[in-house]
Amino acid sequence: MTLSSETTGDQKWARHLKRCDNPAFTLEPITGASFGARIKFSDPDLTVAVTALEARPAQLEQALITAGGLLLLPGLTEIASNPELLLRFSRLFGPEVEDYRHTLSTRNLVHPDVPEILVLSNQPPSNRQPPERPDPPLTADGELPVQFPHRKGWHTDQSFRRPPPDVSLFYAVVPSPKGTGQTLYASGTLAYDSLDDDTRQRIESLQGIHALPWTGRSETAVHSGEAPLELLPHQRPQKQPIVRIHPISGQRALYLCEDGQMDWVDGPIDGLSSGPSGDGATLLYELMSHFTQPEFVYAHDWDEGDLLIHDNRNVIHSATWFDTDNQVRHMWRTTVMGNPGPLYDGEPRSWVPPPGVDSTEGLADQTNERGT
Repeated sequence: MTLSSETTGDQKWARHLKRCDNPAFTLEPITGASFGARIKFSDPDLTVAVTALEARPAQLEQALITAGGLLLLPGLTEIASNPELLLRFSRLFGPEVEDYRHTLSTRNLVHPDVPEILVLSNQPPSNRQPPERPDPPLTADGELPVQFPHRKGWHTDQSFRRPPPDVSLFYAVVPSPKGTGQTLYASGTLAYDSLDDDTRQRIESLQGIHALPWTGRSETAVHSGEAPLELLPHQRPQKQPIVRIHPISGQRALYLCEDGQMDWVDGPIDGLSSGPSGDGATLLYELMSHFTQPEFVYAHDWDEGDLLIHDNRNVIHSATWFDTDNQVRHMWRTTVMGNPGPLYDGEPRSWVPPPGVDSTEGLADQTNERGT
């Protein structure tokens, strides 16, 4: 019997993940994904499992690195009634779980009792709306579109700040019905590794210009003639490397976003002609189309209590449509800081305002962003 290359690859990935097996948990491949791992805890009591992880905090972080930047922890319904468990998981990935009152997120998105949790819901006060359906809504072979530009909304969390956060934990309190509201994840490591040598050399030293959404600097805003907002210094766009070296694995990965989180006024790529018709836009479209090819993408269809942990340093993600008029989707997110890499050593935090100035001064409530 001859095994297919796909089967052989799956078996190789499973063997790769087994190196992280330990008394607290085991790793299994995620069905339908070319990267990432599903965690199975040895103890079914979640509090006991978290306590065991806290005794050896490096184990879960190493599992994330081994899995290529994506971990699925299914069915953790206890977190919804005990959000401290989400914070305990988060602290395993770095010294600082961010307090969203001190980031560039407006107050309507901050959990009223646990400010380290960002609430992403289509219900008040968050009022976050899903992205529109792609046009057409399915690919020619009837699949969910994932590749840019058919699928738009790809981003990495908070890349408009320097240094950006390392890891995000995304939790389903109330997911939308199956087949809607999926979250897509793409591996920047796999995408970079498959680039040809000429492209790698061309982009090695380039920087993207990342911008805070809803400030009139998106591709959509520029096309529509919207005037960009006057931003305070701590709210202004930030340059980030297009090729980012992971501080733990040492692997290179593509690191960039598209429409809503890049600066299409002065960018999107530093040093190339700007705007939607410039050379920077041409290169961004080329790279993002490559980055989001189906073989580099995992689409997660949420169940209640699922926790997805992704490494912002080498993984991007995108939301998908659900029927916001008739369905509820209520998600929690935390972000963890602490190890962005040597590139950022000694830098002050770009988003910290001067004394007496609120970080979101002059910004409207972030209620209309489509997708996360």
